Amino acid sequence: MKSMTLSLGQLWRSVSIIVRQALVGGGPPRKLDHLRWLFAPNLLSFGYALRTTISSLIALGIALWWELGSPQWAALTVWMVAQGTRGKSIAKARWHMFGMVVGTICAIVLVASMPQSPLLYIFFVAVGIGTFCFIGTLLPGPAAMTNYRIHGMRASGFTYVIIALDGIVAPDHIFQIAMARATYITLGIVVETTISSLFQYQLGLRARTRLATNFVQALKGAVPAILRLLQGDRRAVANSPGVFSTLIALSDQVEFAEIEMGKHQHEGDHARAALAAITVLLSRGLDLGALLEVPHSQGVEYQDTAQQVSTFLQALPDRLDNDQPIEPVLRDLTSLRATCRQLAAGCLEKEMEAATHPPLDEQQDEVLTRQGQLLHKLDTMLEELYLAIEQFEMSRNPQPHDHFRYPMKSYRDWRMAFTNSLRASVTIFLAGVLWITTAWPDGLTFIMFVGIVCALFSTLEQPALATQAFLHGTVCVIGMSALLDLWVMAQPTIYEMMAMCLAVPMLIGGLAFAWPPLVLAAVAYNLFLPILVGPINQGRMDEIMYFNTAMPLLLAMMFCMWMYRVFLPYDPDGLRWDMRVNILRGLRRLAGQRRPPAVTEIIGRSVDGFVRLSTMATDDGNTYVLERYLSGVLSSMTIALNVLRLRTVLAKNILPLEAQKAVEVMMERMQRFTGRYGGQYGRTARATHIAVEYLLNCEETEANLSVREEMLRALASLRVIETELAENRAFFDASSPYLDKAFT
Repeated sequence: MKSMTLSLGQLWRSVSIIVRQALVGGGPPRKLDHLRWLFAPNLLSFGYALRTTISSLIALGIALWWELGSPQWAALTVWMVAQGTRGKSIAKARWHMFGMVVGTICAIVLVASMPQSPLLYIFFVAVGIGTFCFIGTLLPGPAAMTNYRIHGMRASGFTYVIIALDGIVAPDHIFQIAMARATYITLGIVVETTISSLFQYQLGLRARTRLATNFVQALKGAVPAILRLLQGDRRAVANSPGVFSTLIALSDQVEFAEIEMGKHQHEGDHARAALAAITVLLSRGLDLGALLEVPHSQGVEYQDTAQQVSTFLQALPDRLDNDQPIEPVLRDLTSLRATCRQLAAGCLEKEMEAATHPPLDEQQDEVLTRQGQLLHKLDTMLEELYLAIEQFEMSRNPQPHDHFRYPMKSYRDWRMAFTNSLRASVTIFLAGVLWITTAWPDGLTFIMFVGIVCALFSTLEQPALATQAFLHGTVCVIGMSALLDLWVMAQPTIYEMMAMCLAVPMLIGGLAFAWPPLVLAAVAYNLFLPILVGPINQGRMDEIMYFNTAMPLLLAMMFCMWMYRVFLPYDPDGLRWDMRVNILRGLRRLAGQRRPPAVTEIIGRSVDGFVRLSTMATDDGNTYVLERYLSGVLSSMTIALNVLRLRTVLAKNILPLEAQKAVEVMMERMQRFTGRYGGQYGRTARATHIAVEYLLNCEETEANLSVREEMLRALASLRVIETELAENRAFFDASSPYLDKAFT
């Protein structure tokens, strides 16, 4: 018996060696990390794939039981709505339902208006999709697949095109067709939301915990940049583009946590306010970095205080992450702020004493002035951090009868909305022209797939890249469907066996969707698998039906990708230049605008532009150009914030007449700021420098404390503006659109 056991063990080892050599050859084993999502998924990914597969098969079974005409649309809707978390699934389901209602109504109106005019009919189908893309681009939130407000317009678009194209064949039955499509979509949404609710445990508690974790995660990303700013590294934020990207992504996820919490007490509003405070904190740090560029600005007091602040910041994320009481943290932060204010007041006292007891040591007075300004800026940074921690505590421990509100911000780009709309409309109209001119029997299927792709991706900033990934998933699903349709699905005769055949391919698609690098390809796979399998009660997808569906699908993907690359293609240089022109125009308006925008709006727009720039695809030759643009966006934000502070100082009318006049001249120059050398760029920079010199002379002899404080505030803002204009001269030179001269 022992010998038999040994022989079986030896046989197993021999077979293992043979199989391993056949798979990986005689060399070292190959790394299969890129397939870990398939053979070693984590528990959450596997749970999502299993849950969604079960929901999809249940929706398909109910649709077959009800003997609906196209039951595959119920399974497709499940995959379209299902997301990794409960909050995302519910949010997407709501907007999908809204989009379905809007698209259905518009499709019925279209078919009832012009059933006998093919070219005009296709034209208005294209116009409808373009309109939905236009509205979707203007909705709040980033232009991403995870923005479910935009998804509502996407759902309106492909519901509109599907019902409208089905109505061409039978316009007299458009109401029945529309109700059938609405039934499929509603069934899929109801099944998915019901099944996903069974897999949730302590949803509200986990949502609140996630809000706190998100803040700590954002703070951990921002602290290294702040520490480098305290040391004088002005490019700390520009060299860390992921900081703002993380803040925006985490802020967008707050609404999903609010949905999961159900009845809540504005925890989400406090969480958004806390994340926004971190953004303002970074902008304050940019001011401090600009002042550190001024020669002889760092004294012993600032260096000692900055070291204390650095030590506090390094330990802060861990102190907040361990669910410790917040009072010791706020007490330490208050002590640091008191130290900054005390040292700044000491510098001001020494300045006043020197000004009232001549002779005046100009060099010492200048050092004291710069030291006091640095300490004052450091105090404002700590004040913003204090507000962020307070909001974090309110989100973690909500108070009764809280009425605090901090809604989501939206920054509309009308030009991008028009471009997205026109691109989608022209693509669909050309697809319709191809169908009409060639009389292709499967042309309607081709147009339907083109409409689905345009509705999904035309609101993205880089639709060509998204369509390319979608094409990869389409090729995979065509191959998998060929295996199912031509071999596997011919055998089962009952639903249970068909569900077992579809379970494994659907499970693979769910696992791929849960792995970020394959998201878009997995979306195509999951959406088109039910369509290409086409389960029905009275038959099966035969060879002819399969090829007549797969070929239009593949051609539609290739056609859309080609159109996105040919008609109004993604142009990073053009987008950067437009952003640059808008920045210069905004600085001009800000200096003379009667009602200036809020600080949060300026920061929000600048951060949005910074994130868009950091995600733009560039080749190696334009790396320098992209870096200059990133620095320029941050510089323009810093200048804009200090222009607002100068306007506040001027509005108080406390400055002496001569100092007030010098600042007003600088603001007048900023109102004509175009950025062109030999024009208003040089004049604005020169006017800023003259104002700095004039306020320095006035401040040295000013004996009134309140007037001196206002002069120091104005002087600090002017110095920041002067430093930013000098350091980012390449960006503000509007005569070189793409910074080619600076690069050469």
